[in-house]
Amino acid sequence: MNMIDCNTLDEARNQIDTVDEKIVELVALRNNYIKQIAQFKTTVEEVKSEERISDVISRVRAKAIDLDLSPNLINDMFIRMIDEMVETEIAELQNTKVF
Repeated sequence: MNMIDCNTLDEARNQIDTVDEKIVELVALRNNYIKQIAQFKTTVEEVKSEERISDVISRVRAKAIDLDLSPNLINDMFIRMIDEMVETEIAELQNTKVF
């Protein structure tokens, strides 16, 4: 991660705005991969894989700790994101599969 040393409040806020935009772009990219994943699954149960969700949460919590960031913050963010993306994946699965 490259952080710029800011000299004013406006500079710092502009950098935060840039980071926020990148975060949204990365979430959108993740969501696009989620849509692709639906084509590899055949059931809603596969989509709601508790094992995979647990693995993701463990991995991102560890990364947060490595970066001196609150693992609870990251945990909560990812749980919310995963919950929404599971619904997206279920919708994609239902749109591509005939039950």
